[in-house]
Amino acid sequence: MGIFDTSFAVKANRQFIKKTMSTDLLEAEHEQKLATAWRDKQDHKALHELTTAYFRLVVALAARFKNYGLPMGDLMQEGVVGLMQAAQRFEPERKVRFATYASWWIRAAIQDYILRNWSIVRLTSTASQKALFFNLRRVKAKIEGNPSKDLSREAALKIAEALHVGVADVEEMDARLTGGDRSLNATPGDPSESSEWQDLLPDDAPRPDENVMQTHDSAKRSTWIKHAMDKLTAREQTIIRARQMTDDSVTLETLGQQLGISKERVRQIEANALAKLKNALLEEVGDPVEAGLVAAA
Repeated sequence: MGIFDTSFAVKANRQFIKKTMSTDLLEAEHEQKLATAWRDKQDHKALHELTTAYFRLVVALAARFKNYGLPMGDLMQEGVVGLMQAAQRFEPERKVRFATYASWWIRAAIQDYILRNWSIVRLTSTASQKALFFNLRRVKAKIEGNPSKDLSREAALKIAEALHVGVADVEEMDARLTGGDRSLNATPGDPSESSEWQDLLPDDAPRPDENVMQTHDSAKRSTWIKHAMDKLTAREQTIIRARQMTDDSVTLETLGQQLGISKERVRQIEANALAKLKNALLEEVGDPVEAGLVAAA
């Protein structure tokens, strides 16, 4: 974003904040009428008046999260989304002020946005982890006196107890909050070095020689199985292929209907065929352990 774009965004945010703060607050009775008109009649004019009156609530809640490094304009925009969700679900007959109800939705929308965008590495979104993310700095500052200070083991234990989470979770989250994201193209040591962090990442892909061996072994096993299957009868081959060589195994009853025999007879033929197949593989391979592995595969 250029300087012009940045200054324009700041100016737009200021104008929005100034306008929202000058909007009159709603009386409880009028607020109830607007909420009822929107819910029962889908009166968009009523919705506009109801939500516009509480844009100041969006600004106030967004300001609480401005220290997470995300643009204030984006936080307010997400807060407006939460405000609209609140208007959609608000039940006027409960006699609760709309601001009280909407605050939860606005805060939740802003927090979800922060969790999605604070880091390129996705943070967990469980309730305990979410509470830890948004309360760690506050509790750490209360215990340590300085949220940027290295977390001691004693402080981690106190924070874990206060927030009802594990000590390991506290230490991991503190490392995430204080460390931030690191480019894989950055150098791990002296900037003059040519190596990068990505050069130190392990490669889990098989090596070329392992690929060759896997292909060779797979072809050999396929040949063994083909020769062993040739020693079975046509019906035995049909049953083995349907029951053992497909992802979706056919039931005994279905095979019995197809072959015109009982499912018990299918089970007997399958058991005999498996025994014959194992013996044939043993003759083909010569190693009882290898033959058993091939038969199981």
